[in-house]
Amino acid sequence: MQRVSSADGVQLAVYETETGPADAPVIVAVHGYPDNHAVWDGILPLLAGGHRVITYDVRGAGASDAPDGRRGYRLERLTADLHAVLDTVSPEQPVHLVGHDWGSVQGWAAVTDPAFAARIASFTSISGPSLDHAAAWLRALPQHPQAAVKQLVASYYIAVSQLQRLPELLWRKGILDRAVPRSERRTEADKINGLELYRANAGHLLRPRPASTEVPVQVIAPTHDRFVSVAMQTEAPAAYARNLTTQTVEGGHWVIADHSERVAPLIAAHVRATQVG
Repeated sequence: MQRVSSADGVQLAVYETETGPADAPVIVAVHGYPDNHAVWDGILPLLAGGHRVITYDVRGAGASDAPDGRRGYRLERLTADLHAVLDTVSPEQPVHLVGHDWGSVQGWAAVTDPAFAARIASFTSISGPSLDHAAAWLRALPQHPQAAVKQLVASYYIAVSQLQRLPELLWRKGILDRAVPRSERRTEADKINGLELYRANAGHLLRPRPASTEVPVQVIAPTHDRFVSVAMQTEAPAAYARNLTTQTVEGGHWVIADHSERVAPLIAAHVRATQVG
């Protein structure tokens, strides 16, 4: 593990546990909420040998620092963290970015930001759409009323997260653990700090400003994801990702941990298809 300092001084814990040849494609995998980098443990050995695989604890999770205040969880801070990690682990070579849940949300923010144009060779998104793309898709409800209503119902947790103190209490009482598999593997700090992700970035859902990307994007949509529907994952980015591939995979929201063997080959294939040189 090494420590990387972000632009605002937050120290990030960065891990390189599977190391391929020096010139191997670099994969940077970003976890979601309420996880830390360990959620990728099942996938890492399946990508070993032919790749350099980097993971890190996002701010507020695992061994990384928590920022002071809600503003420190805004997407621009999360993408600044990613930039700092890329500058450290792959300063010259573009990386293949993989994100799950909120790791995917911030991945979308990065690949639609011109500042990352030369830094990201491809992006694989799993169970985490762009907030702006998702909000625009939901606003087009007349085009897909059943799918949009189904997703709105599944998104109840976003409304709950906006409440003050109640979600924290529900985590501390163990009530929310019943809705999140393997909660015993997460720390209380991971569960509570990450609530600020929803609160700090609600503006993207209320006032979406969807942006496009030229980066080759693969969306892997679990068929039984209780939180993010296949329809939204695959349809919301269609107007904004000009080089988009969509895949469905049997499994639930945490398919990356429950069925790593189903996901790793799709990641590797996308890396091969988009590798330059």
